Amino acid sequence: MSVEQENLLQRIKSACGTALFLLIQSSPKILRLYRNEKSWTLFRVALGCFGAALVVLPISLWHGYFTAVFGLAFFVLSILLPPAELESATDRKARELGAKTVVGGGEYQPSPDGPISEVQLFISPSHTWALDKNYDSQVVITTGEIAKVDVIPSDNRWVLVVRWGEHKAEFLYKGVFAERFARLAEESLRHASNASQPPASKSRAARV
Repeated sequence: MSVEQENLLQRIKSACGTALFLLIQSSPKILRLYRNEKSWTLFRVALGCFGAALVVLPISLWHGYFTAVFGLAFFVLSILLPPAELESATDRKARELGAKTVVGGGEYQPSPDGPISEVQLFISPSHTWALDKNYDSQVVITTGEIAKVDVIPSDNRWVLVVRWGEHKAEFLYKGVFAERFARLAEESLRHASNASQPPASKSRAARV
């Protein structure tokens, strides 16, 4: 296999993984399916069989090759889908921190001269942690004190800006799904912040 083919295969796998992440984040049912090894394996086998059937059965039909293309796509997708994930290091860290939600945080730079790290946002009712790939904390946000969350376009990238107290943190998202990831983080932070505020604060916010 040439280098170009390997790079193409890697990009396809990455795209499938990203699409799966978006589906999992938007549907708890898919998350439960993904966490059940037997059910997830059965789903992949069924998807592969369905794709193979679409390739083989309509060959004799007029314009059957159109269906065969979709069948081949389903069959390849069943192969490229990752195996079931029963519990990852991210799950264990989220349980340790008491985080209810984990979303991608893009890139974070703690200071102008500091290193840039790919982070995930571990969101709990009390705090939100931005952790790098080694699960080292880059910034800690008091969830209940979040005053404003904005998603701002910047060239071909998107910036998530979080303000709490006298502090501010910016997270940079790149790639095809940059806006979707940034919006997902924005929505998750808003929901956690609203849920962590006392009823009196919610009433004042509603009147404003």
